[in-house]
Amino acid sequence: MAEPTTVIDLSRLSLSHGEGRRLELPVQLAPFELGGQTYEAVPSAPTVRLEVSRPSGGYALHLTLPVHLEGPCMRCLEPAALDLEVEAREVDQRGSEDEELSSPYVEDDELEIGRWAHDATILALPSRILCRPDCAGLCPICGESLNDNPHEHEAPRDPRWAALDNLKLE
Repeated sequence: MAEPTTVIDLSRLSLSHGEGRRLELPVQLAPFELGGQTYEAVPSAPTVRLEVSRPSGGYALHLTLPVHLEGPCMRCLEPAALDLEVEAREVDQRGSEDEELSSPYVEDDELEIGRWAHDATILALPSRILCRPDCAGLCPICGESLNDNPHEHEAPRDPRWAALDNLKLE
C-alpha cells in the first residue's frame, strides 16, 4: 500500500481548463476527540477518492471516503463502532473575493487533503456515537450499566418535606 497522503500538489496534475482527474489514495486521519473521548479510524489511513476538475481559474474538488470509527459509547463507555460514507465538496477560484469560492484547504495549488478529510468526517458524525441504538447508559446513582442490569433506585426524599412526617392525621 502507498504511503498515506496529507498534501496534494494540484499543479502536478497538469489539468487544462475543463479537464478532470480521479485519484484514489490513502489519507492519514488523526484521532478524533469528542466529548473528552478519543475515536480512531480503522484503518488510520482509509482510501480516499478525490475528483479534481479544472473550471476556469481554479479547482472544483469532490472527496468521498469510507470511515470506520472505534471508541467508547457516549452513554455507557463500552466499545462502540460506527461506519460512515463521508462526502464533501470544495471550490477554489483564484482571485475571488467571495469566501464561498475560496477553499480553506487549498493554498498555492496545494490541497491539504488530510485536514479536509478529517474536517469532513467530523461534520458527518452523528450527535452521539453509541454501542447500540437502544443503549440505556449508566445508572446516575450507582454507575452500573443499565444495559446489563436495568434497575431503579428509590428516590431520596426531599428534606424540605420532612416536617410533613410529624403531622398527625386522624
